[in-house]
Amino acid sequence: MNNIVILVGLVITLVTGIPVLMQILRNHPKGLIILFFAEMWERFSYYGMRGILIFYLTQHFLFDDKFSSNQYGSYTSLVYLLPLLGGFVADRFLGTRKAVAFGALLLVFGHLLMGAEGDPAKQHLTFQGQQYEMQMEGRGADRQVRLVVDGKPFEYKASPDGGLEIQGLPANASIPAVLPKGEFKLTETRDPLYVNIFYLALSLIIMGVGFLKPNISTIVGQLYPEADPRRDSGFTLYYYGINLGAFWASALCGYLGQNVGWWAGFGLAGVGMLAGYVVFVLGKPLLQGKGEPPNPEQLKKPLVGPINREYLIYILGLLGVGVVWLLVQRNDWVGIALSAGIIASLAAIAFILVFVCKNWVERQRMLLAVVLIFGAVVFFTLFEQAGTSLNLFADRNVDLNITQAPMVMFNGLLTFATEAQLKAAGIALSNGMFTPTGIWIDSQITAAQTQSFNAGFILIFAPIFAALWAFLGRRNKDPNPVLKFGLGLLQVGLGFLVVVWAANSGLVSDAFRVPLIMLGLLYMLHTTGELCLSPVGLSEITKLSVASVVSFMMAVWFLASSIAQFVGGWIAGMAGTETVGGQVLDPKAALDTSLNIFEMLGWWGVGFGVAFLVISPFIKKWAHGADNTTGGPAGH
Repeated sequence: MNNIVILVGLVITLVTGIPVLMQILRNHPKGLIILFFAEMWERFSYYGMRGILIFYLTQHFLFDDKFSSNQYGSYTSLVYLLPLLGGFVADRFLGTRKAVAFGALLLVFGHLLMGAEGDPAKQHLTFQGQQYEMQMEGRGADRQVRLVVDGKPFEYKASPDGGLEIQGLPANASIPAVLPKGEFKLTETRDPLYVNIFYLALSLIIMGVGFLKPNISTIVGQLYPEADPRRDSGFTLYYYGINLGAFWASALCGYLGQNVGWWAGFGLAGVGMLAGYVVFVLGKPLLQGKGEPPNPEQLKKPLVGPINREYLIYILGLLGVGVVWLLVQRNDWVGIALSAGIIASLAAIAFILVFVCKNWVERQRMLLAVVLIFGAVVFFTLFEQAGTSLNLFADRNVDLNITQAPMVMFNGLLTFATEAQLKAAGIALSNGMFTPTGIWIDSQITAAQTQSFNAGFILIFAPIFAALWAFLGRRNKDPNPVLKFGLGLLQVGLGFLVVVWAANSGLVSDAFRVPLIMLGLLYMLHTTGELCLSPVGLSEITKLSVASVVSFMMAVWFLASSIAQFVGGWIAGMAGTETVGGQVLDPKAALDTSLNIFEMLGWWGVGFGVAFLVISPFIKKWAHGADNTTGGPAGH
């Protein structure tokens, strides 16, 4: 593959990855390399599927933007909620190693099942009682949708009143060239078998993440003795693996999904997860007996007839997939469940403040934890637009060509250009990748590949930020957590505003697309914001909470993340626009709608960021010394 994102990724991986690998092999327990690769492949599978999910919903199943964004929000909110259950089961009964193995198996089957895409949905236009078929071909930038009239396909565009204007239609056609808005109807037909297979695949993935995600990082901590100085470094290297998996997932699955077929993108994600499972199982001896069940004998005892506790947990986990299957399809049910969780959590926190906290120091620490949780909800609601509104924006309103004309380097050895640019310049290709003088590098990326920007920036900037915090810490100038949260919120807001300001300044093409560099700047600011906020988040919750309710407050943190995913999906639905055959009808209207939502989100982020910066000097003292150590590195 001569795609530019893949080639840049190879360079970044070689430059940053070899030192990381050498450090793991030389200075850390052998089990870390197993967990590094297992989690890298798990994140590869998750982000590979996540990068193309919104396009699969809108272009394969032809769901509208609002439904697709809400569906995405339901899925990701459950992905963040189920680890609460998986962590509890592993701690009390199963042990982390068995929980990870079971979760990995569910993920393998779920991701491979996503590859069973079936026939794409069909769409028909009805006008004055007559039906006309929409002819759809391709995916992403290559997608073409035409209306078939009297046996011939015709292109169309939006009419001034928001209706449909059919181009090149003969005067004697059976339908007028302009269909006024409201006088025609679009209907979709989907194969219910494959729709249900899709929801089953999502449910297996959700349950699999629930068992795997909270437990594999626990084993990392168990590899190191108490107070081992290598522990923080080990987690830093482990999180590098997470982001490496996320980067390559977006680069490869995003490329295959939109250029080869949905089955290829989802299938590669499944193969990645299978690789992770194999690595984890074969590497069991290197885990040095860590992660085993707390009471192995009790786990083996028959509990229901001949079925012991371990296999009963597996059976209940599979039955739970059915419950998730019902939930994930019903966005309103997920919303009700999360609302109930919010009310119950607020009531419990009020009870803890009044009756559990023994003094004002403990109360102030708990209040500071609540403030940080609120800040995290705001941040991740904005940040997680990446998989929905920003992904669709990249597809519809961003110029995904890195070059505007062929760029020849090293005396013709390398030529950077899109296929269309090569043809326009009269440069012939042989074997699909060689020019007459050298190698062709495709400078057009897919919309799904823009999801690799965040992980790529983390690979570049995480060591810089870690060194910065350490440098400031040695001089007792490390910013307090509230200040870091403020900086994170400020940057996530500015990321959206950069795109808005660019568009309002005239950086928009005739096709209503903004330059790719502006989307790159957005993701860079989101990443630097994440590196300010994410490393201290969960760490601060564990430090600030009263000892007897630490587990509960961690659950509230994950609930907050789940809420952010759900609200993020709802907001992304507001940025949706009208589509025909999964293709936007009016690019200008799509751009205007997206910019309005981005401007709103941008000022929300900036506003809350400034608020946190302003209150920081006043409430940082609420920690009463609890936050005198920094958190770990950022990870997904």
